[in-house]
Amino acid sequence: MIGKEALCEKIRSIYPDVGECGIDVRAEYDESENSWVVYLKRGNKEVKHFLPDEDADACMEGKQCVSLGLEIAQFKDYANP
Repeated sequence: MIGKEALCEKIRSIYPDVGECGIDVRAEYDESENSWVVYLKRGNKEVKHFLPDEDADACMEGKQCVSLGLEIAQFKDYANP
């Protein structure tokens, strides 16, 4: 099982905009969805993104986080102060 800190750190390494542009990231596992919930927050705006186990595993292996990357890009534009 992936640890939430490891997943957040991997997301930050793949997407350097997270953190540097003021976007905070946190993750927790949702047993009922069998999925990670990745929360992106900037100021008072927050979105959550569901990252299924297989996508989280691929992300940890550096293979893909495409849907999360799109979400980060959209959130960055949306939450731009």
